[in-house]
Amino acid sequence: MLESNTFFSRMVDELVEFSEYDPELADGIRWLDGQAQKKGITFYDMVFEVLYRHDVHSKAKDWLSTRN
Repeated sequence: MLESNTFFSRMVDELVEFSEYDPELADGIRWLDGQAQKKGITFYDMVFEVLYRHDVHSKAKDWLSTRN
């Protein structure tokens, strides 16, 4: 589990570093950081929450499309 957390943290850190060259990514990261501060959670927790929510919604859409 620790290895997964380390991988995730490194991935997020690389995105933050890359945002120096991508203004749209930099804006998104600033927005995420602001949302994390409002919720009183870490930036990493906020990124995880957004990615998790996206994954759940994607799987729900796939499930609905295969039901009909």
